[in-house]
Amino acid sequence: MLRPVPLSTDLDPLAKAVRQALGLATVSVMMVVSPALLAQETGQTDASAGELETITVEAEALSLVTEGSDSYRVSRTSTATRLDLTPRETPQSVSTVTRAQMDDFQLDTVNDVLESSPGVTVERLETDRTYYTARGFEVSNFQVDGLRVPMPYNNVHGDMDTVIYDRVEVVRGATGLMSGSGNPGATINFVRKRPTDLPHASVTASVGSWEHRRLDVDVAGPLDSHGKVRGRLVASGLQSDSYLDRLSRERGLLYGVLEADVTDTTQLTVGHTWQQNDTDGNMWGSLPLYDSAGNPTSYEVSTSSAPDWSYWDVETRRSFLELAQDLSDNWTLKGTVTHLDMLSDTQLLYIYGVPDAATGRVDASQLYISKYDRHLEQWIADVHAKGNIDLLGRTHQLVLGSDWSQSRNQQSSLYDAATQGLPPLDEWNGSYPQPSFGEPSFGNDATIKERSFYSAAKLDLADRWTGVVGTRLSWLDTVGEQYGSSQDTSYNSVLTPYAGLIFDVTDQASVYASYTEIFQPQTEIDRNGDYLDPIDGVAQEIGIKADLFDGGADASLALFRIEQNNVAQPAGTLPDGTSIYMGGDGITSEGVEVTLAGELAEGWQASVGYTYLEIEDAEGEATNTYIPRNMLRAMTSYRLPFMPQLKVGARVRWQDDIHRERDYIAGETHQDAYTLVDLMASYDIYESLTASLNVNNVTDEEYLTSLKWDQAFSGASRSVMANLTWRY
Repeated sequence: MLRPVPLSTDLDPLAKAVRQALGLATVSVMMVVSPALLAQETGQTDASAGELETITVEAEALSLVTEGSDSYRVSRTSTATRLDLTPRETPQSVSTVTRAQMDDFQLDTVNDVLESSPGVTVERLETDRTYYTARGFEVSNFQVDGLRVPMPYNNVHGDMDTVIYDRVEVVRGATGLMSGSGNPGATINFVRKRPTDLPHASVTASVGSWEHRRLDVDVAGPLDSHGKVRGRLVASGLQSDSYLDRLSRERGLLYGVLEADVTDTTQLTVGHTWQQNDTDGNMWGSLPLYDSAGNPTSYEVSTSSAPDWSYWDVETRRSFLELAQDLSDNWTLKGTVTHLDMLSDTQLLYIYGVPDAATGRVDASQLYISKYDRHLEQWIADVHAKGNIDLLGRTHQLVLGSDWSQSRNQQSSLYDAATQGLPPLDEWNGSYPQPSFGEPSFGNDATIKERSFYSAAKLDLADRWTGVVGTRLSWLDTVGEQYGSSQDTSYNSVLTPYAGLIFDVTDQASVYASYTEIFQPQTEIDRNGDYLDPIDGVAQEIGIKADLFDGGADASLALFRIEQNNVAQPAGTLPDGTSIYMGGDGITSEGVEVTLAGELAEGWQASVGYTYLEIEDAEGEATNTYIPRNMLRAMTSYRLPFMPQLKVGARVRWQDDIHRERDYIAGETHQDAYTLVDLMASYDIYESLTASLNVNNVTDEEYLTSLKWDQAFSGASRSVMANLTWRY
């Protein structure tokens, strides 16, 4: 007869760590042993050997949370379809930057994270405005906790801090099923940290090059004795100068979230994020890449085109409310409402010409001086039900939902005349007469409303065969004007399909094929005065995915092709001079992608992605040549077995050469291939205290941050950052 045997209290810290690192359903585990065997081992012979105490160890079922572990992978993702799928069950290329990766390499901003994501390029066109591309297209689709977030103009103002996120997931290809309208490059999903069942606290202090100073505080845990109410508060503050002349930043962030178990089957969550990003000495545009004779300008890395009075302040406030209801053992209903308020205030100087070849000076006629203000307000709502259904002897997963969004984008641009030119920029100290502007007038005002119904299913078709299918039906209306151009458009019942098929070749490997779409509204009109139909973005992908290294890592090989159809092409003018257009073929991209993420051996984590691209226009000519055709993104860390307190790692980013046609003078601007290498090391001084050191761009490589525009500036030179983290 077997009876429970007590576990040593020495295991309590382990159980606590397991609970903190993993995270949903509690599992009770009992250890049992034969009393006779116990008596034999201990030498006891009396009856007391059979009097054994029962003890229950609480652990957690495997969850999606990456916080609290060293892992560079996630077990499941729902960004593409809202279904809970493993990477092998998702018929598209997916990559994740986990909390461990962000902590190891101090990836404190979204730009830092996406520069580490396979297949994604970060186009730092200015110091405070950034675009992203994937598979040859601008990324226009973003999510927060799986809820789509419309992004006017496909760019980010200021630095978005990552301290509040557990992970960032990127699904490449067309993602119209969950994203609605947009480009077919990728969707980026920011997944926030949530309250924990057990008390948790951490404080991280960082100091580094260019007077960098940062402090993060993160506190979470139950707020009542029964653990039915849980909370989390994250605060962060940063002050830093820059490798660029005159550039400095201040950033503050607060994030609070509360979870309450209203009943055993009902959970209410409410949260709010506030971030203030203030930049002084920021560039609008950047540096001319050539002079009036076509000679490369070759400025020093620190050179800036910003006057000493320039600034760009961005305040973001985001609130959300979630209500989740268990309908049965297999079905849940969830509703979410979120509100975003973003205010931008900036004062800028822009160089739109080229310097004189003989003197290096920039004439006053080539300067714009502007005060730019922006107010973006969004309301977004989503309700969906998800669960399993049994049909034809097999179990399938189904999600049904509807979402709605309204985005109002108001902008004001005031201009002042340039009173003088600029000396050679690498000799300029930023001194320039400060302009005078009036109060902003939001004459550029447009509102976009989008609503849709969507459904998706994971179908267990047969042994080793799985189908993932879905569809979205959308209605989109835009009213208003931006910079003199009417934005009035309306589309009804736009159908967006999604289809994927997976075959398990073995228990560890699958092959897949997928067909996905997305649409992009257009404001151009045809000969009849009607708006053109939306641009169709169509993506096809085939590949193989596998679980490697005893299931510790995910690997994939993908072949993809993306086409844009019905893109507006000039078709003449009407008698009144109005330009008219017709639909035609747009950009086509195709390529290969290889990724690997996870634990390759005990203590060895890695994330690697290689992308090869070909991008052509409708005539078959290479286009978007500012996007590298070959890219490598890699991160790895290793905890030394003979000294487990020490972890070392490296991050490598490589891209081949890029170029672009010049705007003002015949010829091309080139950026040679380059490699950036970052190194890290961390040491656990005590169980709760860790020190780490990061050295970025260790080879001090010189490179340009983008060639998307006819201007650019240099990327950061070598830098060092020291960090100290205390955890409870």
